[in-house]
Amino acid sequence: MLKSKRKTALVTGANSGIGLELTKKLIENGWEVVALIRSIFPEEELTLQQKIRQGDIRIYNADLSDFTQLKSALMQIKEKETKLDALFNNAGGSFSNLRFSPQGRELHYEIQTVVPFIITMELLDLVKRGNPAIVIQTSSDAFNFKKSFVPEDLANPPKFQKLIGPYASTKLAITLWTHALAQELKREGVTIISIDPGNNNTMRKGRNGGLPLIMQPFIRLFGPHPSVGASRLFDGLEKSSNEAGLYISKGKPAEVKFKQHAPKVLLQVQSIYEKEFLPL
Repeated sequence: MLKSKRKTALVTGANSGIGLELTKKLIENGWEVVALIRSIFPEEELTLQQKIRQGDIRIYNADLSDFTQLKSALMQIKEKETKLDALFNNAGGSFSNLRFSPQGRELHYEIQTVVPFIITMELLDLVKRGNPAIVIQTSSDAFNFKKSFVPEDLANPPKFQKLIGPYASTKLAITLWTHALAQELKREGVTIISIDPGNNNTMRKGRNGGLPLIMQPFIRLFGPHPSVGASRLFDGLEKSSNEAGLYISKGKPAEVKFKQHAPKVLLQVQSIYEKEFLPL
């Protein structure tokens, strides 16, 4: 067991984009980071490489979309870590075409809606031992463009659109189940909120991701550095338990569309967790 008096945060997707900047911010502020990631930290991040050697950043590897790999990584985390003061369900991204997870569900839905629920449930006991005992979901205001929302279509969408299709739907879905679960977790002493980090420029060379062509030059020229989004997520650590379930955009509580579907989305992810993940 790794005991530390310092605060510890688990960050999914900690080695690139907003997750990388969030990791830097946490380290700068004296936190230790548990990184749940698929690949490696960039070699040129010398400070972070040193922190890895010192054990201030501890890496657990898994392709989050693969339940078998995820289960193995989460078991290791539960064996080795003693507490998590904060959990950042941050991994995700927008894909350029329709893709499916090893379990057969649309990939955005698996990574951005289902897996954060699994991670939250599996690591809840560690979070309960922490302070502030908070779960922070990376949401997106992209869902404001949605005219309709059908929870039953999340796993296998009838059509694909970049950004405003499955990406936006699944960011809405995580925000909805967060809202639906918040009071139950609050009774257990855990605060859960979702935060929109804004339209940061996370475009990487040779990869346009799932941004519509018309938006790419705009984000490239005017999209703020990912450290801006990371700061918004980091600021969420100050939120108190009476703000449980909130969706925060531009630093303020914001309204969420289609709230009537929140219980149904929660039921969906709960069912996948109980029927598919737990029996593994």
